[in-house]
Amino acid sequence: MQGNEEFGYPVFDARGAMPLTNTTDLCPGMLQNITVHRLALAVPLRLRSAEEETAIVLIGGHVRFCWADNAEDASRPSCINDPAFCLHVCRGTSVQIMALDENTEILVQSTKNDREFEPKFYTPENTRRETFGEGQFEGKALRTVTTFFDYASAPYSNMVCGEILIPQGGWSSYPPHEHPQPEVYYYRFGHPNGFGACFVGGTAYTIKDRSFAAIPGGKCHPQVNAPGYPMMYVWMIRHFDGYPWTERNFAPEHQWLLEQ
Repeated sequence: MQGNEEFGYPVFDARGAMPLTNTTDLCPGMLQNITVHRLALAVPLRLRSAEEETAIVLIGGHVRFCWADNAEDASRPSCINDPAFCLHVCRGTSVQIMALDENTEILVQSTKNDREFEPKFYTPENTRRETFGEGQFEGKALRTVTTFFDYASAPYSNMVCGEILIPQGGWSSYPPHEHPQPEVYYYRFGHPNGFGACFVGGTAYTIKDRSFAAIPGGKCHPQVNAPGYPMMYVWMIRHFDGYPWTERNFAPEHQWLLEQ
């Protein structure tokens, strides 16, 4: 692979951690630290960074989030059928996540940010969810986009975090588009044998359950999943300092699709 472009098939280590990217030697061009954790029952995961803001997404299972004087339980039996929860905190905030049942999985995203802001706990009741692609392309690009926070809703953050749910046999990040800021996708399927394809620039990669894509800025990145296998992925962008991500640049050769 060239440059900072990576497509990975990571595995959990003995502690239940599965690093996807970091800012030193694991896809450093993504400018953020991302790790997936499989939590042991009733064993707390404690997080605190003196320099980095942090977002914790519940991928699946049942957990208790604790921060400051707050405690909230969240349950998500299926990442395909049930909406997500996310806790977003600034640097210096101590967080504890406790699994309340087995097979609990979370994703932790962080990056440097000197700003201080009030923690926010995103639930199905206060999270923006939008449907795109309805009535276009015979329904082949229908998807539900969840945005926990972006520059419009959280200009104090250096990150963007959300999820996209694609029905079986569908396309996402479509029509093909790019943006200067790098982006990371973490994929989950409703069935462990699910598969699809990610097109980064002119190269196609096989999507599998728990694979991830580290997408350099400036490269188009449409996705497709196979019939019978609905797919969800967490999408994460790190703003450039002084140049936040606010829009998609559609590939010129495919812009005519915007009129369909």
